Order: sequence, then structure tokens, then C-alpha cells
Amino acid sequence: MKKLLKNKGYLTLMGAQAISSIGDWLSIVAIITLVGLKWNASPIEVSFVILCLAVPMALLGPVAGIVADRLNRKVLMIVSDVVRAALILLLTVVSELWMVYAILLAVGVFSSVFIPAKNGKLKELVDQKDMKGAMSLTSVIDSSTKILGPLLSGLLVTLMGAQMVFIIDSGTFLLSALLLLFLPKTLKVVETEKTEKQESFKQEMILGARFIKSSRFMVAGLLLLAISLLMVQLSDSQLIVLLRELTTASPDLFGYLVTASGSGMFLAGVYLTKKTDYKAFPLMLIGVCGIGLSFGMLGVFTYFDLSYSIVWAALLGFLAGFSASLTFVPFQASVQVETPVHMTGRVFGVVNSVTTTATIIGPLLGGWMATILGVIPTFIITASLLVIISLIGLLAKNKVERGNGHVSTSERGTSEATSG
Repeated sequence: MKKLLKNKGYLTLMGAQAISSIGDWLSIVAIITLVGLKWNASPIEVSFVILCLAVPMALLGPVAGIVADRLNRKVLMIVSDVVRAALILLLTVVSELWMVYAILLAVGVFSSVFIPAKNGKLKELVDQKDMKGAMSLTSVIDSSTKILGPLLSGLLVTLMGAQMVFIIDSGTFLLSALLLLFLPKTLKVVETEKTEKQESFKQEMILGARFIKSSRFMVAGLLLLAISLLMVQLSDSQLIVLLRELTTASPDLFGYLVTASGSGMFLAGVYLTKKTDYKAFPLMLIGVCGIGLSFGMLGVFTYFDLSYSIVWAALLGFLAGFSASLTFVPFQASVQVETPVHMTGRVFGVVNSVTTTATIIGPLLGGWMATILGVIPTFIITASLLVIISLIGLLAKNKVERGNGHVSTSERGTSEATSG
């Protein structure tokens, strides 16, 4: 951990991530509140907000990963931030839902490039032995912004209106881009990259998928992650609709729930930062079960319209956030450790494509279920499925762990710098 805190390149990258993530949460909460409460959008219409961000990542994930491996990652991240800053500004003049959807689709396109570029740059900057700690610290930063962002968003929307929140979010992207200018130059990576650069995009996508397929843990972990995300998105996309069922519903309640969820993610991230010798798959199973229990209880308590919703919603949000970190961080860290630096974009491009496909289907299916069955039954059903999935995973745990891992060829780039 001390070595990471002395790594200026890593700290610069994390600083840029923290700034833009705070802005993301400012605008996401403002959009959800605007669409879900002020415009009184239907469950399907609320689902499309999340969907528009996810579709480009699912469709462009593998291609974006290859681009991130071939081109200068630092430049890609800066361009992505600047373009997204301009797009977010357009939200200040929207008056129709289709305008919101169109802008979010464009934001999703550039986010799909930023994510694999950031993961690849992280691999360049951090030594192999410090990677689990780096990924856990990244999770701590993400969850911290999830705490701060919704709190600030609720305050700023109340005091200044949604338009000002979008302007501030645009500014955070520009500040992030400015900070990224100070990243170290691109590092040379292992020699195998030179031969692979000549392969076609199709061959490189196949190469990334083949690398994942060669590890039983990666296959099982990605399958568990994708199915869990699908189940989570069924309900998560309908949280604002669920809260509308309460007699004490208010815009602040959604913000408090998201903030509590971020607090849970923060504490789980701190735990994983200190304890890096964990086995990833068992932690993922515990996390999936925890998310299921928290979502199920949210549905039950809402059905009975329990008083003090600000208390129990926050507690269950905390449990969901803590469990989510146990599910996502160990998998991401383990994949980052096992993947060679020259293949990081390709592998994470495939991972992001699979997981975001789940986040596309989830909101659509969740919106349909909430419309047909009702939002409370939707939460109960998905919660039950998550618990069942974790139990099935427990039965397969030994088989997965026996086949866990490659003989990793992953290395950090050499200290020689090329033009970047």
C-alpha cells in the first residue's frame, strides 16, 4: 500500500477517476430524479436511462478494447473526457425524454473507450504484486464518489436546479482531462505485443475471448458476474419506482439509499485493500447472496409500507453496496493480475461487453416485469434468484478453484518510455 501511495502515475490516474466519477453521480442522480419523479416516467422509460449508457458498452466493448491496446491510452482517455464534457452540457437544454436518451447513448460510446484504456494504463503503471491492492483502492475511490456525489447532487438540485448540476458535471470531465495530461508517457510492453499488433480486429477479439476461456475461474467468474448483474439490474433499475410505493417517498430518499450503498462499497473496498490474499470466487458468492437478501428485504418492507423508511432503506442500501464490492472487486482484480499488459484492453473489452449486455437486458426485463407483475414482486423474484445462484455457485466452488488461473505472463512495461 505504501508503494502505491508513492506511485505518482497511479495517483494521477486515480485522481482523474475520482473527479469524473463524482461528476457522473451528480448527473445520474439528477437525471433519475428528473425523469422518475418530476416527469413521472413509467418503469420502462426509467429503464431506458440506464439502458442508453449500457448499450454502447455492450456493442462496442471488444472493439474499444482493441483500440485501447493499439493506440495511445492516455490520449484516448483525454479525448473521451473532453467529448463527454461537451455532451453533458447539452443536458441543460433538454425538454423531452428522447433528447436525454440520445445524449446518454453518445456518452456511453465514449465511456466504452475510456474504461479499457484506463484498465490498460493501470496495468502499465502498477507492479504485478501490487495489483490487487490497486484494484481495491480503486474500488474505495469509486465508492467514496458514490457517497459524495448523490449527497452533493441532492443539495445542488434543490438549491440550483438540475441544469447547474449538469454544468458542474461537464466541468469535472474537463478537470479530469487536464489531470490526465500529467500521466507518464506510454510504456513499452512485452515483446509479444509486436507480433499481435498486426492481427485483424476479428482475430484480436477471438484472442481476448480465448484467453478468458483458458482459465476456469475467469469463465465461471464472468458467468456468475453476468448472471448476477442481470438479476441486479432487473430490480436496481426500478428502485425509484419502488420508492414511489412508500407513503413517505421523497427525492431525498433515493439519494440517501445510493449514498448508503456507496458507504457499504467503501468499507468493503477498504477491507479488500488490507486483505489482498483472498480467494475471489467464495467472496463473489457471499456478495451475490448479500445483494439478494438486501433487495428481497427492500421489497418486503415496501410491501408493508414500514415507517422510518429513511433508516431501513439506508441500512439495506449499505448491505447491497458492501455485497456488490465483494462481488465485483475480487473478479476485476484477479482478471487484472492474470492478464498480460499487452492484452488488457482486449480481455477487459470482452468482460465489459458481456457484463454490459446483462445491464442492457436487465433494465428492459425489469421494466417489463414491474409493469406486468408489479415492482414489489419483481424485487422478491430477483432477490430469490440471486440467493439461488449463490447456492449453485457454492456447489461448484471446488471444481472452479481446482482449475483457477493461468501461469501468468503478465508483466508491467519496462521503464523505457516511447513517445506518448
